[in-house]
Amino acid sequence: MQTAQKIQTQQTNPGEQHEHLERKLKTRHLSMIAIGGTIGTGLFLASGTTIHDAGPGGAIAAYLIAGIMVYFLMTSLAEMAAFIPISGSFSTYTARFVDPALGFAVGWNYWYNNAIILALELSASSLIMKYWLPNVPGIIWSAIFLVLIFGLNVLSVKGYGESEFWFSIIKVVTILIFIVVGLLMIFGIMNGHTGGFGNLTKGEAPFKGGLLSIFSVFMVVGFAFQGTEMVGVAAGESENPEKNIPKAIKQIFWRILLFYVLAIFVIGCLISYNDPNLLSSDLENIGVSPFTLVFKHAGLAFAAAAMNAVILTSVLSAGNSCLYVGSRVLWVLAEEGKAPAFLKKVNKGGVPVNALYMTTFVGMLCFLTSLFGDGTVYSWLLNAAGLAGYLSWLSISVTHYRFRKAYIAQGRDFKDLPYFAKWFPLGPILATILCLVAMLGTNYGAFIGDKIDWYGILVSYIGLPLFLLGYFSYKIVKKSKMVPLQEADFSRE
Repeated sequence: MQTAQKIQTQQTNPGEQHEHLERKLKTRHLSMIAIGGTIGTGLFLASGTTIHDAGPGGAIAAYLIAGIMVYFLMTSLAEMAAFIPISGSFSTYTARFVDPALGFAVGWNYWYNNAIILALELSASSLIMKYWLPNVPGIIWSAIFLVLIFGLNVLSVKGYGESEFWFSIIKVVTILIFIVVGLLMIFGIMNGHTGGFGNLTKGEAPFKGGLLSIFSVFMVVGFAFQGTEMVGVAAGESENPEKNIPKAIKQIFWRILLFYVLAIFVIGCLISYNDPNLLSSDLENIGVSPFTLVFKHAGLAFAAAAMNAVILTSVLSAGNSCLYVGSRVLWVLAEEGKAPAFLKKVNKGGVPVNALYMTTFVGMLCFLTSLFGDGTVYSWLLNAAGLAGYLSWLSISVTHYRFRKAYIAQGRDFKDLPYFAKWFPLGPILATILCLVAMLGTNYGAFIGDKIDWYGILVSYIGLPLFLLGYFSYKIVKKSKMVPLQEADFSRE
């Protein structure tokens, strides 16, 4: 099998085509790539809806359950990525240890997901800018931000890493300030709140709606964690992947979980779960974001403008990461013969430029579909991308199970693993079950009631038949089979 690992530090001759990525990402870049890809509007805006639907206790429980799932997924990814550090890791690992057809479907699924989310972030940026300049057409802002994001990615991988580092710093600092201000208000040290924990037990709190409500918000919470896997895609461009990947993954998991749980706790204490503002928070109404409301109660008059700026950086950060990840996944698909060969081209800065152009172009086309008609095509595209993150996570847990089994079957020494994932096989099995629960429950309401909502089912799960189409198409054309454990490919450089 052709190895995707062409990430070397060798010198190229003057006339030689440069077709390898370069290891320029440091540990701080990797940590912030994962934080930047995860913490965003899901926390700053959607957290209010989560608390409203499940109560503060139910929201925290949902985040903790999702956190357990993500912990096992990330330790599984760390074991594979530290031992075989390659870009576009999901599709390559799955092709090597499960089935090339599944690797093909996973790779194209993840690329498509990032191209669509890039389009979503472009739409979001135009909505955010209306806060300051409502009379400027949104498409102008989207075009400006697309050029900015493309510029950050096309120069070098270090340019992307640095920009993502500073985008993420802004978010982290905002969350830390929010938590500190919130705790001071809860304990009566700052004005703006009576103090105490009364809202945690008010009415139906802390667990509004019981177990079913926790389940209902679990899918939303799971989506909020998506992006942590980006650090695995960046493994191939890490300076010292054997040390940096495990270190980054261990750091980011606990930081993200702490940020989410503490932020939800503070919001639950300071804002009642039945406050109607919690349901009104969106990109067009940032003034009632839970974060904005808490800062306003603390007497910070500029809270809305400040949070609007923070959320803008979150959107740009997400778009930046999606373009980076999408281009790397597409490049590795081309390296493995699963995408057109012209996508393998890499410029002198170590950037897969043709894959970058393609991802940018598709993201721009998807964005333009939101401007015509009633946006129906765009809505379908977004729904198709909705399950893509869970499908990627599912591939990580299933592939790690096969990775470890193949490692044992080939008589390899565990001492050679730079990072050893604990709780095997319980970890990947539990993560697989929770991923399946989240996927199947994406729109469980469509199955409940007097009449099954077939249209709702189709819209919610359209991503699944697209994924299966890719899988079976490759399997039929290439006649691929499941990889025997004894023949699994552990080659590295």
